[in-house]
Amino acid sequence: MDHTGLPKREAIGVDRILGPPPEGYERAVDVKALLRRYGIQPSKGLGQNFLIDERVADRIVEASDLEPHDVVLEVGPGTGLLTRRLADRVAQLVAVELDRKMVKVLADTLRGRDNVRVVQGDILQIDFVAELMAVLGLQEAASLSYKVVADLPYYITSAVLRRLLSARVRATLLTLMVQREVAERITSGPGDLSLLAISVQVYGQAELVCLVPASAFYPQPKVESALLRVRLYESPRVPEADLPRFFRVARAAFGQKRKQLHNSLTHNLHLPRESVLAALAVAGIDSRRRPQTQSIEEWAQ
Repeated sequence: MDHTGLPKREAIGVDRILGPPPEGYERAVDVKALLRRYGIQPSKGLGQNFLIDERVADRIVEASDLEPHDVVLEVGPGTGLLTRRLADRVAQLVAVELDRKMVKVLADTLRGRDNVRVVQGDILQIDFVAELMAVLGLQEAASLSYKVVADLPYYITSAVLRRLLSARVRATLLTLMVQREVAERITSGPGDLSLLAISVQVYGQAELVCLVPASAFYPQPKVESALLRVRLYESPRVPEADLPRFFRVARAAFGQKRKQLHNSLTHNLHLPRESVLAALAVAGIDSRRRPQTQSIEEWAQ
């Protein structure tokens, strides 16, 4: 470990670790003062840890591969520190904020940016595709192309990912601030695969961009963070029509991931052992393997 509390730089790569800001470093927004002005206390119930380090905001923008014509859906804009940077780089931005109090803050911090629309609502509930279409004046969802940038409350990361990846029109790129452990699970390969990793990697190429220290947020979270980027494929690695069956089999296998495949599939799919063994043989998969050892290509079979 080094002074950042993160792993030694040789283990991850110096360009992928953001340490504490240098002495005398000034942040773009004094979040404490801003919240105090509006009489707001960060909500533990909403998992609020506001981004305060402008270097991290710049790194998120850089990782998002933004173009002047882009449309961006931002989830959890908070105080607007990142939102302003995004708005300066893209054509249109829709920011979805759950906390009504923070919507009032955003009305002030984003004043004068006509290409930003703030929507008060729950990303797990609202039709964000319809919101994006309305902003662009589109009649057909198939014409929509957008990217997602999000600083997610850690307790809803998996749910938000499922929502984004199951949207009727999926984004082309996801740039997400998540808990470090979650980012590492999502980007893991054969031998350490999880149901979460498969659920993301079937839709796109996942990459851990950099690690972010707790000091980049107020209040500081008790866990380390990481910036995750997912470049979505034009089509999933499994045909759309087969996705329900694909996830049913994957959930069955990982329901007892310590067991060999033929045992977990037989037990959780309630199928005859002989049928499971035959199906695995046709796919060329050793029935004695465990689910986390398979590649995405093998799962797609």
